[in-house]
Parts: sequence; structure tokens; C-alpha cells
Amino acid sequence: MPKTKTVKDYIRTIKDFPHDGIMFRDVTTLFADARGFRIAIDQMVQPYAGQRIDKVVGLEARGFILGGAIAHQLSVGFVPVRKKGKLPAAVISEDYTLEYGEATVELHDDAIQPGEKILVVDDLLATGGTAAASIRLIERLGGEILSCAFIIDLPDLGGRTRLETMGMEVHALCSFDGL
Repeated sequence: MPKTKTVKDYIRTIKDFPHDGIMFRDVTTLFADARGFRIAIDQMVQPYAGQRIDKVVGLEARGFILGGAIAHQLSVGFVPVRKKGKLPAAVISEDYTLEYGEATVELHDDAIQPGEKILVVDDLLATGGTAAASIRLIERLGGEILSCAFIIDLPDLGGRTRLETMGMEVHALCSFDGL
């Protein structure tokens, strides 16, 4: 009998991308496989079944793919956090530091109402910079973050610790050691 595949089995690793020494964890192979994608979404939704969640916030860009599917499964709204300049209406912004520079994320200023229960979703947790900046945006609008959910955690880069230090609950379906 063949071994049942796990989410981790569907993820491709690309050596030395985008720089030498980096092991890029590519979730597009997971997304392209109907069974793998279904397993990932089901497992990401499972911890929140029966909880009151008002909106899923997906982080650009793979968090949109996951967030939309998760919001659909939970029958709640979806809100995108975008890179600077991509949202058409009034926004609030948050600058943050990346491992290779600086960036800004934005959220429509009317996307979340005070007291709404929020689930933050993205594909990968590395340093936690994008997630932390997004959390600060959500909190500025009065959203209450229940949890942050990822497919992959890269524990050696410290993102989980960073988010947990902010008081966040973090779920990840799998982890990979190293960069």
C-alpha cells in the first residue's frame, strides 16, 4: 500500500533561489495538485472550525490564494494586505524591514471593523516581518487577531518566535530546517 502523501510531500525545494545558499520552498507545486491543495486548505481550516471568525486576511501574494479558499470554507469575508500602491481606495500603511531591504504593506482603512475576529493567512513564515507589519495594521483598525496560519514555518529564521512575542497564536502545517 502506498504511503499517504503529506502537505510537505507536495512542496518543491529549489536550491540557490533567489540567492546562493537559499533553499526556496515552492508551494506552487502544492497549489497545482488538486489533492494536495485540498489537503492543505482542509488542514488550515480545521483548527478554526466552530470558532467565530469574521474575516480572513491574506498576505500578498500567495496568502490571497490560501485566504480566499479558507474564507470560502469558513463562510466569512476575505481581506487582502497588499504591497504599497496596489489598493485603490483610502489605506493605512506600515513600513517594515525585510532580510534584504525595506517594504511597505497597506490595508484599506475600512476593511476591518473594531472588534472583528481575524485569521491571518500566508504560505510561509520566515522572519515574520510581513506578518508582523500586517498584524499592526489590523490592530490599528481594531481587529482582534485570533491566530496566524501558514503552510510552512522556517523556524531557523525566527518568525514564529517574533509573532508569539507579539501575543499571536501561530499554526503551521509543516516546517523546514535551514534557510
